[in-house]
Formats: sequence, structure tokens, C-alpha cells
Amino acid sequence: MDVVIIGAGVIGLATAWRAAARGAAVTLVDPDPASGASAVAAGMLTPVSELTYGEEPLLRLGLASRERYATFVAELEELTGHDTGYRADGILEVAFDADDLARLDELRRFQESLGIPTEALTGRECRKAEPMLAPGVRGGLLAPDDGSIDPRRLTPALRAAGDRLGVRLVRQRATSIVVENDTAVGVRLEDGSDVRAAKVLLAAGPWSGDIEGVPAGVVPPVRPVKGQVIRLRSRVPFLRRSTRGLVKGFSIYLVPRADGEIVIGATQEEMGFDTRVTAGGLWELLRDARELLPGITELEFAEVTAGLRPGSPDNAPVMGPTALPGLVLGTGHFRNGILLTPVSADILTEVLLDGTVPDLGKPFTPDRFEVIPS
Repeated sequence: MDVVIIGAGVIGLATAWRAAARGAAVTLVDPDPASGASAVAAGMLTPVSELTYGEEPLLRLGLASRERYATFVAELEELTGHDTGYRADGILEVAFDADDLARLDELRRFQESLGIPTEALTGRECRKAEPMLAPGVRGGLLAPDDGSIDPRRLTPALRAAGDRLGVRLVRQRATSIVVENDTAVGVRLEDGSDVRAAKVLLAAGPWSGDIEGVPAGVVPPVRPVKGQVIRLRSRVPFLRRSTRGLVKGFSIYLVPRADGEIVIGATQEEMGFDTRVTAGGLWELLRDARELLPGITELEFAEVTAGLRPGSPDNAPVMGPTALPGLVLGTGHFRNGILLTPVSADILTEVLLDGTVPDLGKPFTPDRFEVIPS
């Protein structure tokens, strides 16, 4: 089967690899691969730490993806020889004050009610695990099965895997879906040429709604959610494992890399397609990071970036066939795109090549939204 994928972010790249591995002829269409949210994301693999009330289907999806990560990475690294920076050494979540600790304790009880193991830690135990934490940290949780990966290493590995299996990359913008006889049959490029295919996967992140040619109501609205991220560098070990913090009700995370980089993020701003880095956003991140880790201000400044997460109306992925035959959606992953990469690629490959939606993907199909055509 011929498949054309609009969008070479982490979801599009991973699905291209998986579909090509099953024998599909795959074309990726993207003028600047892996340059969106995939290039900015910190890469935390935290279905437990990100858990919120009422999101049990998303939790199950995240847990399933986390369980697949070790095999996914092993296959990818063996095929390409690329190191992805994958770590599965747990996530520490800490509370700055008593109110933050009460919120963490509430989260722990909810997790326990769902059978998810977490370990409650005192402030002293948190500082033993991470000696650079501030003396005033009140306590925390350890999610032992969570981890992280470096998206800036993951995406080149996925591109290399696709190259090895014959995935074709077209560095142009897709302007519209080609529709014939009420069926999607390909993609029109900015130079006016067409890429024909039996199936079209729209995986263009927050730009998924900008593609012309799709009948009204077929693609649910996907909005951009801005996130600003700081990268620092330490010449000596500073942080042992990825750490999330609650600081006076605000959430922050810090992700260490093997090369000494520490990623601090991320703001969450409903600002449309604005990717400006702002003094206010960076100040908030550094302020809260310093409360938890006072020594952070001594580290070398490396980079600041801002990216756009794709948010669906319910902030959960939109994956599966649409009302337009031949068109499949793979977007709306919001804060969880890196975490959900392995399971999303498997789900979307099954939809594209077999025409079926696996059970894990059924809560996330596009038809869950009631869209009234304009």
C-alpha cells in the first residue's frame, strides 16, 4: 500500500518507520522535518506524573506506550546505530511547601486507587535522592517506572530508520488534500504537483487544520499551545534523574542529559501561533527552578526555545479514520507526544494498513467530537 504522511514530527516519523517495516511505500511531506514541538520537547516519559482526574483512557494509553519504549528504542538503535538518550530510572516529583505536598498526596492516593505504584518520600529522602534540592523541600513522590528520552536524538534516529527502509522525504509544504469521488487520494504540494497514495495520514501538529481540501467537520479543531523551554549546561553532575516540582501550585520539570545538559520547562500558554521567547516566561521557569534547586543559577546558559504543542478540544490525541475515506488523523498529542510515540505509531500503522482501530486507540478516534459543519 502507498501511504503519504503530512508532517515529519515524531509521530509522523515513527509511523513512517513502522508502516515501511510492514512493507508499505511511504512518503513523508514536510519542508522542515522534526522542527516543531519535537525539537523543543524535554522528552519526559511520565504517564504517572502527568496523570489528572478523568483521564483514565489517556493514562492507559500512556502506560502502554511506556511499556513499549524499551523494545521500541532497542529496535531503533540496533537498526540505525543512533543513541536516543533513553533512560528508565524513575521520575522524582517534589513539593515546595505544605500546600504543594497536600496536592502530591492527593495525587498519590488517586494513583493507588488505580493500582499504580508510587513511593511517598519525606523531604530528607528527597534530598538524599537529589542532594542539590533546597533544604525546604517538604516531600515528594517517586514514580519508579517513568523515565525520559532525548527528542533531539530520537528524531534523527527515526529519520535514519525510515531512510533504511525506503521512506521518501519530500521537503515541501502540503497545501491541500487531493479528493476524488469523495475519497482522499493524495496530497498537493506547494509547487502544484501531487503525491498520490491509497491512504493519507494528517500528522501536522497544530497546523493540521490548515490543510485545504478537507470537507468541513472532518478534522476537529487542533490549537497551538505555546511552551517555552530553557537549556542549561553543567560541567559536573548536578541532577541524577528527571525531577518534577510543584512550587506554590506551579508545575516545573528538570531533565538531565548524559552530556551535562539540563532541560527546564515548560510554560503553557494559549497564544496562538506565537513562538516568541519572552522574559516573563523565562523568569517564571528560572524562579521556580531556583526555589527547588538554588544552585541552578550557577550553571552555564545554553539555549532558550519556544514550541507549539497540538491541543485537541479535550487535550487528548486524535487518531484514526475520518469521515473522509482515505484520510487518517494522527494529531492532538498535546503534552504527551514523545511519551505516546511508540503506541501511536503502532495504532496508526494498523489503521493505515489494516483498516482497523485497536482497542487502545478506540477512545481517541476523531468521531468522538461532534463537529457541526459551517
